[in-house]
This record gives sequence, structure tokens and C-alpha cells, in this order.
Amino acid sequence: MILGVSEWLSKKLGWKVSHIRIAFVVGVLFFGVGLGLYLILWLVKMFSK
Repeated sequence: MILGVSEWLSKKLGWKVSHIRIAFVVGVLFFGVGLGLYLILWLVKMFSK
């Protein structure tokens, strides 16, 4: 995605970037939480440097 959260999170968790992106998309489509979670994680990423 645009803000680099998936790549950052994949390094933190040791998962593949594609799996994290798929999880965000599934979260948005089925549960409506993926986008909000993505933005929260972006804020965490920005302030953790």
C-alpha cells in the first residue's frame, strides 16, 4: 500500500508482505476494520522512529 505499513509490519512479525496486504484487504471487505487498523499502525510506525 501507500504508506509502507505492510512492509514495516512484515519485518516486525516475520511474515510475508503479501500475506499482510491480503489480511488488510480481507479486513476492509469483510469486517470493515482493515482501513482503520492500517491508519493506526501508520501512526505507530511514524512515532516509533
